Order: sequence, then C-alpha cells, then structure tokens
Amino acid sequence: MNNSCPKYLDLGTEAGTRRIAVRAQAGDAPGLLWLGGLKSDMRGTKAEALAAWAAQRGRACVRFDYAGHGESSGDFAACTIGGWLEDSLAVLDAFCRGPQVVVGSSMGGWIALLLLRALKARAAAGRPAAAPIAGLVLIAPAVDFTEVLMWQKFSPAVKQAIEREGAWERPSAYSAEPYRITRGLIEEGRKHLLLGGLIETGCPVRILQGVQDPDVPWNHAVDLSARLAQDDVVLTLVKDGDHRLSRPEDIERLLHVIAEF
Repeated sequence: MNNSCPKYLDLGTEAGTRRIAVRAQAGDAPGLLWLGGLKSDMRGTKAEALAAWAAQRGRACVRFDYAGHGESSGDFAACTIGGWLEDSLAVLDAFCRGPQVVVGSSMGGWIALLLLRALKARAAAGRPAAAPIAGLVLIAPAVDFTEVLMWQKFSPAVKQAIEREGAWERPSAYSAEPYRITRGLIEEGRKHLLLGGLIETGCPVRILQGVQDPDVPWNHAVDLSARLAQDDVVLTLVKDGDHRLSRPEDIERLLHVIAEF
C-alpha cells in the first residue's frame, strides 16, 4: 500500500457511522499497532517515527485516526471512549494479522488496555483474535483520564457548566483551538474505568513517562504500574520529559523499547 494514501474502513456500530482512515504497512510479525492520543493523529512525530522504523526492518505497522480525528470522519464532540475503542477493535480485525505490539500514547494507553480486555472477553466467548497482543508499550498512559484527570480536577464552576450546557471549551497547550469536553464524554467514560482494581494484560508491558508531564502526572503511571497483574512490567521515568515525549532522545528511547519485542 502507498503509505501516503490512507485506506478507509467504513463502520456502522453503536457509536454511529463513520469512515476511519488507516495506513497499513505490510511486513513481518510481531506487527505494530499505533493508538494515538486525544486530538492527535497518525501523522504525528512518534507515529511517523514508528512507521519509518518498522519499514526499515520489514515489520508490519498499522496506524489510524479515531473518529473525529485527522483524516477520519466524525464530529469530535459527539465521540466517546467507547466509540474510539470500537474504532480500534475494527482496525485490529481488518488490518492486523499475527502477534501485535500495541503502542499507545496518552489516551491511546487507556484504549490499549481496554482493547486487551475486549479481546480477552472475546476469547472467553470462543472468538479468539486473529491478531493476539504480544506486548504493550504505553507512553504517558492517560488511563481513566475523563474521570481522574478531568472531572475530579475540574472546578465546581466547570462541572456546573458541563452539566448545565452539555460541554466546556477547555484551553489546550497543543492546539490554538480549545478541546470541547462534553458531558457525554465524561459520563460514557465511566463505563470504561480500569483503576479500581487489578488489570490483567497477559503480556509484557513497558511504560514511558515524563516526570515534567503537566497533563498526566508521573505518579499516575506509578499507580497504573502497581495495578498491572503481569509480572513483566517496566516503568521508565524520564526526569526531564514532558507529556509528548517526542524529542529525538525520547523517540530513540521509544524505539529501543519497541525493539525488545
């Protein structure tokens, strides 16, 4: 496939009808599946570096834009965590074959863990995945962020605005336009919370977390690590790292971790 031109996956699920843009490179297993963060897209620095690394080594790599992001269709303000999980499962089913290393950044870290949980439920129902998960690499994983990192930290005035008006325009350091945080995003997110108990992954997990991250505090990653039941979990704290972890040295560290798989 020409990596400059995405393919499109048409979905009609509980989250509605949308077209999901996907870039899939053929190659050897274990393949790489990229799950981006909130309001990011598959043409970002880390995603492009991952695709280039995979191409140089003949490894399969799949990346895509969630509904309401990048080149995919959909209204961001109408989207939810459950819908983006559906997008991820559909892309995995349609484009991935053989063992996969899932690389999730920020919100993508939460989606990656939800993806594993969904696949485990499928397997228990006698529907094993064609693309089992061989490992997870999580970058500043924003697990349960709609509740723990947003709602619980919002001021009473912001909470009242969301409840009364249905949404709040949150200023962003990463975009000139604010992020529209909806009541639907917050309420639907509560169906997918993970930090209330142990999290069974069944595969090795590597976490990269910046200590200077203003969006996902480093102790959030520590808490997540403590809840992962798998023994093979390594948390790397980058003392001067921010949320994006997209500096050249951060990219080098990420690719080194991926190479372990």
